[in-house]
Amino acid sequence: MAAKVNTDACSGCETCVGTCPVSAISMADGKAVVNEADCIECGACVGECPCEAISL
Repeated sequence: MAAKVNTDACSGCETCVGTCPVSAISMADGKAVVNEADCIECGACVGECPCEAISL
């Protein structure tokens, strides 16, 4: 299952965008968005998010 972003908790810091090894995360309206088709479920973004807004 692809990573999920809690948009209420997301601060828009973009840390996850640079962390994703397959560029599956982008920003839309100041919040992180995961492209589920590209996500490889590695969890790198989960550990790097300072707001704990991303989960697998």
